[in-house]
Amino acid sequence: MSSNTEGFERVGVVGAGLMGSGIAEVSARAGADVIVVEENPVAAEAGRARIEKSLMRAADAGKLPLGEAESALQRLTFSTDLADLANRQLVIEAIIEDEGAKTSLFQSVDKVLEDPDAVLASNTSSIPIMKLAMVTGRPGNVIGIHFFNPVPVLQLVELVISLHTQPSTIERAEAFATRQLGKRAIHSKDRAGFIVNALLIPYILSAIRMFESGFASKEDIDQGMVTGCAHPMGPLALADLIGLDTTMAVAESLYDEFREQLYAPPPLLARMVEAGLLGRKTGRGFYDYSS
Repeated sequence: MSSNTEGFERVGVVGAGLMGSGIAEVSARAGADVIVVEENPVAAEAGRARIEKSLMRAADAGKLPLGEAESALQRLTFSTDLADLANRQLVIEAIIEDEGAKTSLFQSVDKVLEDPDAVLASNTSSIPIMKLAMVTGRPGNVIGIHFFNPVPVLQLVELVISLHTQPSTIERAEAFATRQLGKRAIHSKDRAGFIVNALLIPYILSAIRMFESGFASKEDIDQGMVTGCAHPMGPLALADLIGLDTTMAVAESLYDEFREQLYAPPPLLARMVEAGLLGRKTGRGFYDYSS
């Protein structure tokens, strides 16, 4: 079988936060040998613990046989050295939503990959893939593979295709997402926000403006969308789940690209991010999660 259609047996994930850990977990569960790289041993160990907890929770709930959970853990290796990614066939970047940090990382990973056919992917939720592709020597092998949180649960993956992405790269990325991971893939043009966030973020920002103006309480805004529109959670609770810093970063990326007012972050969102009130991950956002 040619390298253009075979599965990825050796996968690298850079970043072991919520998204990176989830991507590493589903890749290991699918049978891939996975190396996870973090910037320091403390972050790497936190990522390992997060994945182990997720796998054991799935096993305890009867969603995953215990033996499969243990096998997935054995297929995971954690490192703080990007050079350990040298023999990977696919590397997925899942670090902070910052263009400078991502472009710097793509330059570094591109240099250590030995296989000229290796695919470099980003889990970015908003940054144009072309900006990342053009700092590498393999722009045709760069693609967006955007997962959704929590990765082991949500089935959607956005494949984001730049003007340089080769058809073989799209084919291999789609096979990885659908055949290996069992996800549902949709294709997006390379525009800030892609499909889901280009629709979702203005909705969340509108809810924040409504709350900020005193038009309605946060509880009534969220309850209105849950009960009135059958959404699984309201927009302000969803912003807390996504992370207000991530919501802000996506909004800024969308506004930078389109210069449309509906994408402009409301002042309240900016103040909350500055205050470190980022939602569930910090224990407080629009709601209090500390108890």
